[in-house]
Amino acid sequence: MSRHAFKAACIQMNSGTAVTPNVTAATDLIRAAAAAGAHYVQTPEMTTIVEKDRAALEAAIAPQNENPSVSAFSQLAKDLKIWLHIGSMAIALRAQSGPTIANRAFLFRPDGRIAATYDKIHMYDVDLDNGESWRESKTYRPGTEARLVDMMVAGTAVRLGISICYDLRFPALFRTYAQAGATVLGTPAVFTRQTGEAHWHVLQRARAIENAAFMVSAAQAGSHQDGRETFGHSMIVDPWGAILAEADGSNEAVIVAEIEPGLADAARRKIPALTADRSVELQIISESAAA
Repeated sequence: MSRHAFKAACIQMNSGTAVTPNVTAATDLIRAAAAAGAHYVQTPEMTTIVEKDRAALEAAIAPQNENPSVSAFSQLAKDLKIWLHIGSMAIALRAQSGPTIANRAFLFRPDGRIAATYDKIHMYDVDLDNGESWRESKTYRPGTEARLVDMMVAGTAVRLGISICYDLRFPALFRTYAQAGATVLGTPAVFTRQTGEAHWHVLQRARAIENAAFMVSAAQAGSHQDGRETFGHSMIVDPWGAILAEADGSNEAVIVAEIEPGLADAARRKIPALTADRSVELQIISESAAA
C-alpha cells in the first residue's frame, strides 16, 4: 500500500425492523472490516432500522442525544481507532409540525467524537412500474446543508463529501463537493432492487468519472422484514471509473479497497473538467411563436 493511501471498507447489511439486532450485526461486520485493515468503514443507509411503517418507526427510535445506537457506535470507533461512517440512522426530532424524523448520517473520529452529521437532502418520492410507491417526505424532514469533512486517515489527508442514497441522482451536489476539493464521495444507500438493477452501477461510475473522485457506497441487500427488496452491490469505484471492490446482491458482506487520494488529483490533471465549467445563457426558440 502506498504511504499516501488508506484502506476503506463498505459494510453490506440486511437490516430488519428491530434496532438491537441491527446494531449487533453492524458491530460484528465493522469489527471484521477493522480486522481486515480498514481505517475508514462505512455502513449503509438506515443501518439501525429498515421499517416503512411510520408509527412503528417512530416507536423504535430516539433523539440523537438520547440514542443508545449513537453511543454504541461512538464507543466502537474509539475501541477500533477507526473513522466510522454510519451511513444513516433514523433520528427522532422534537418538531412542532411536519415530519419528525431525520435520515441522518454520522461520521465518528477514531477517538469516538462525532466529526460531522448529515441529514439526507433529497427525499425519495417516486412511483415505480412494479407498483412500489415511496413518499419519504411524509416521514423524514429533509436536510438543507451539505457536509464536507477534512480527515487524516492513516496519515493520509482526505476530504470527504457526504450524501445518502437518492442524493446520488442529483449531480450538482457531487459537483459542488468535488469543486471544493473532495477526493472521496460517500453515498450509503437503501436502493430498491428495480432501480438498482437499472441504474446503480452506471450512476456510481458516472459520479466517480465526472468528478474524478473515489465513490464509496455501502448498501442494504436482499429481502427485508418490512417487505422491501434492496439491490445490494456495495461498491468502491476509483476516479477513472474502475470498480475496485463490489459485494453481491443479497448477502451481508465486507468489501475493502485501497484509497489513494492522489489518484483523484492525477485524474483531474488529465481531464480538468472541474475547472473547465462555463456558465451559459439559455435561449429558447419557439417555432410556433415565430410562425
